[in-house]
Amino acid sequence: MGPRRARSSYPPARLTALAVACGVALAAGLGASGAAFAAAASATPDGATAAGGVADFDRSLLAGAGGSTDLTRFERGNLVFPGTYNLDVYLDGNWVGRMDVRFAAPSPDASAVPCVSAELLDRMGLAPVKSAAAAAARLQSAGACVDLAELIPGARLIVDMPNLRLDASVPQAYMNQMPRGWVNPASWNAGMPAFLLNYNLNSYRSTSHGQGLTSTYLGLRAGLNVGLWQLRQDSTVTWQSGSAGQRTQRRWQNIDTYAQRALPRWRAALSLGDTFTDGAVFDSYGLRGVRLGTDDRMLPQSLRGYAPVVRGVADTSAKVTVSQNGMQIYQTTVAPGSFVIDDLYPTGYGGDLVVTVTEADGRAHSFKVPYASVSQLMRPGITRFDVAAGQLRDTAMHDKPGVVQVALQHGFSNRFTGYAGVQGSAGYAAALVGGALNTRLGALALDVTQSHASIPGNGSYNGRSYRITYSKIVPETDTSLSVAAYRYSTSGFLSLNDAAYARDYARRGLDALQYLPSGVPTIDGVPMQSLLTPAQIATLTGAANGANRLYTSRGLLQQRNRFTLTLSQQLGRSGSSLYANAAASDYWNHRGRDTQFQLGYNSHYRRLAWGVSVSRGRTQFGGYDNQVFFNASLPLGDGSHAPSLSFNLTHGDNTGSQEQATLNGTLGQWNQYTYGASASHADEGIGNAVSVNAGYNGPYATLNASVGHGSGYSQASFSAGGAVVAHQGGITFGQPTGDTVAIVHVPGAAGAHVVNTPGLRVGRSGYALLPYLAPYQLDTIQIDPQGLPLDVQLDATSATVAPYAGAVVRVDFKSRYGRALIARIHTADRKALPFGTEVRDAKGQVIGTVGQGGLTLLRVGSKSGRLVAQWQEAEGAAQACSFAYAVNASNRSAHGQAVINATCDTNEPSISKRSGSAP
Repeated sequence: MGPRRARSSYPPARLTALAVACGVALAAGLGASGAAFAAAASATPDGATAAGGVADFDRSLLAGAGGSTDLTRFERGNLVFPGTYNLDVYLDGNWVGRMDVRFAAPSPDASAVPCVSAELLDRMGLAPVKSAAAAAARLQSAGACVDLAELIPGARLIVDMPNLRLDASVPQAYMNQMPRGWVNPASWNAGMPAFLLNYNLNSYRSTSHGQGLTSTYLGLRAGLNVGLWQLRQDSTVTWQSGSAGQRTQRRWQNIDTYAQRALPRWRAALSLGDTFTDGAVFDSYGLRGVRLGTDDRMLPQSLRGYAPVVRGVADTSAKVTVSQNGMQIYQTTVAPGSFVIDDLYPTGYGGDLVVTVTEADGRAHSFKVPYASVSQLMRPGITRFDVAAGQLRDTAMHDKPGVVQVALQHGFSNRFTGYAGVQGSAGYAAALVGGALNTRLGALALDVTQSHASIPGNGSYNGRSYRITYSKIVPETDTSLSVAAYRYSTSGFLSLNDAAYARDYARRGLDALQYLPSGVPTIDGVPMQSLLTPAQIATLTGAANGANRLYTSRGLLQQRNRFTLTLSQQLGRSGSSLYANAAASDYWNHRGRDTQFQLGYNSHYRRLAWGVSVSRGRTQFGGYDNQVFFNASLPLGDGSHAPSLSFNLTHGDNTGSQEQATLNGTLGQWNQYTYGASASHADEGIGNAVSVNAGYNGPYATLNASVGHGSGYSQASFSAGGAVVAHQGGITFGQPTGDTVAIVHVPGAAGAHVVNTPGLRVGRSGYALLPYLAPYQLDTIQIDPQGLPLDVQLDATSATVAPYAGAVVRVDFKSRYGRALIARIHTADRKALPFGTEVRDAKGQVIGTVGQGGLTLLRVGSKSGRLVAQWQEAEGAAQACSFAYAVNASNRSAHGQAVINATCDTNEPSISKRSGSAP
């Protein structure tokens, strides 16, 4: 039986206002579709959308007694017709995937409802309850339409057709609790076969004292995707014009080439070729070979990084909140009994968690869970591994040894993570074991590495290296001790890289373990860097040719102690802060201590932001350079394109003083245009300098240019970057891309803006290259239809996808093309067709609804044809007529729509069989 009709609860004034509003909208040419009117008219007083037959409208309450008004379609509600729809499926608000869902109507005049399939249940991670065996058996029947409530008590499906979305609501007792942000691996998208090319071109021209030099760089990153396999190749090409009698130089360099493939069952990735080992246990190094390692990106965001598991007990159905540093970061409702919360998002390096359990009767109790983290800590039950074998990749080595490495980490509990690893190479072996602790006093990691190295001509070296890492946030003082690490190594300890260098040096007859620092060359007793400009020194030493070996130290520094510190301190509520970074090292084979640091203070006064810092670093020739730096920045206005003025002052022991003022700003709707200008003055003979720059972030490339002039020199530069993707739909150009991209296809929507990237628009071919996607998680892609011609209508303006890392996924937006036609329709006796009359095309599809005075906005598929109008009289009699139309240049308005006056013929033979089937 069809749904039962009920009298409308709308008051007369509301019905009259509704009819008037619909008519005015159509008469004004706003183009609201018939579906939108249906949704508005079938809305219940509480805002819910009606389905099926829901109301009878009393025509006597409308102007003119409603005799010329057909409200049938509004009485039926916003119907969903039977068929298969491609929808985004959500389970309790979490995206499951995009699937085809079949809809079936329980009766001919009722709205179709979604049918549950075994595949849909599997993708949502649900299973029928034991008592629903009969309904579960019907899932195997192709023609059966099973409701979710028949399989799981209290569950329901909610359809949102305008957004092509299906929401499943399931009681928590019947769900396998999934962590927040979880996306079913079955919904991960491997993308399509494609060829990718990223390019970065930079050309720099400088002229100094009559001598000019042009240097051009082209960086290329090429890729080929076939299924889950991805091939990548990075290379560079450089050109340098000749000067001072030198010839023009050209050089091509292959940086790396590798193939990779995701292994989702292992939550890992396989790489073949040039890659790098994981640096979580041992120091990372370049490898040419095979690597199999955990890819943490395959975990939901709520399981990445470290956060403790919260366990507690509730007496009633209670509310549980988790706070950190005074901020609530999580809330949920739990059933009576014990509960576990294991999907907290990582929130920095520490700050104890305060868990508050509020019972149903108002009682509340709280407890603390220690939370401090270092990089070695893992969540309980999480395991990471890294296995690598191949050849050590280092361009400075003559002989590249084979290496093998295995590393493993596992979170045993909230408090403890264990990790271990082994390394092996020709004449070298090392083993590491350690653990990380989460304590109330902070996070602490301790490990020890034992190594053995055999150096030709130098015997064997055996030693140990001890490392301690500490992290702590003190909420009471807003102190963040991000990382404090100390390492002590015995005199016989060598890392894998150090041992490989030492063996390589020994084969060339050199003693790598005898460190010989180079002296600073002088001219007549004066240090050379004091007499020559940096460009002249670079030319003399060959640095411009990549061969700066004249003053390079020979030998390896054997480290004994190393201490590093990263600290930040907030000062009150003003936003001021102090920060410090420091590193100190000493060595077994070199006297003295190497100490480098940076200490700074940042604050603001109203809109003026300023900061000061002091630092100590190394110079080109191995000495120290102490610097003091001051900066201030002030926006010049309140608008979105207001420029910003900044001032920098630098003073260094070796570089003297320099003052610089800079003006920067953006222009354009999407800030796609950038500009800047700077002026500076410096000591040490550098003098005054000025420069200007401009940039453009276009849909197909990014362009930048600059010119400058100083005392005795001038410069000019140009750079361009972008990407090209060849795929089954053609060739698409775009901005420089990341590792994972999308080809967005919106047929006929040239000029539509892709909201995800400023300035990105759909091209004439209907494609756009979206340069960045987050792998293994839900990415929402949105299209802004503003500016589209009325001939094009989008079925949806947003879509979701969860790509594999490195994939080129195609995201299709369905669009319907139809020529916009405004028709004033009347009968042979010059009477306007009834308000609400449906206009259908030759396929029987509704393409418009008649408004006041017979005015109708239609979307027709061809330049000419015949359309049918259908309505129902107040007495219930079905009526129909047809009229011809033509779209041509002579009847187009200034806005591009065709405008016609049509006479609807009730005697047309082609409508006789339709007149009795009007809805």
